[in-house]
Amino acid sequence: MIVALVDNGSLEPAAHRNLRTVAAGLAAATGVSVHAVSWKHSDRIALPALDGTPAWTLGRFVRAMLALGQRDFVFVPFFVSAQGAIGSALRSDLETLQRELPATPFEFTFTDGLAARGAIPGIVAERVRATIRARGLAVPPPVVVVDHGGPSPASAELRNSLAAQIRAHLGAEIRDLVAASMEGEEHAHNLPLLADVLARPGFGTGDVVVAPLFLSPGRHAGPHGDLAEIATEAEDRTASSPLRTHFTGLIGDHPLAVATLAAALRDTLSQIQAPSFA
Repeated sequence: MIVALVDNGSLEPAAHRNLRTVAAGLAAATGVSVHAVSWKHSDRIALPALDGTPAWTLGRFVRAMLALGQRDFVFVPFFVSAQGAIGSALRSDLETLQRELPATPFEFTFTDGLAARGAIPGIVAERVRATIRARGLAVPPPVVVVDHGGPSPASAELRNSLAAQIRAHLGAEIRDLVAASMEGEEHAHNLPLLADVLARPGFGTGDVVVAPLFLSPGRHAGPHGDLAEIATEAEDRTASSPLRTHFTGLIGDHPLAVATLAAALRDTLSQIQAPSFA
């Protein structure tokens, strides 16, 4: 039995290092070896940035494990929802591998993810509170909960549902809360975009907390990502009445994220008869 924590993948070393850190946390919490695997991209990260150990990507990882005689895989999704576009694409790729490799048949299953376990609203609310405290914001600020944006209306529905739950968690601790996407204006369900929200009355001046629905730093999230660039551009447009954006920490390195995924993994493994791990 092979267990892997799997994310979308990134060319940013910090994203894969975070994946490895969370995988190690899962292993410590469950007593099971957990491999860090990316769907795509991460195998192109320069080795010195990953302490000389190359990143696994999904296809190469599965083929390598099959070559070692492994035939059963449990994947722990390290993205917002295993039922979204990324989860569907991962399953499709694994099913393609099953068809391409009839000589080494294998089975796979996914544990619940963070959204299915209901952990994300509480994590984001704690991140918002921590940011308010750290920045010394005496007046309840407006909050923007922002996802990537994409072609699937289901992703926007999840974003909006999470935002409503986060608002309920925070109550009077914040002034207002809006859900937005980073990009994807060609799909109406992604609207409003973050850049547009940061130009609205009530969000275009003063202190605004931005809470990314992202698990790891990378090209989009983190200090130098696309989200930070959008916020900086918005701030630069408001010199006469300054806008100050304050980003929360991300979801994936919150202790509750590791605890939630560990519980999901234990529940999945408990349904498997006498698994033997590698």
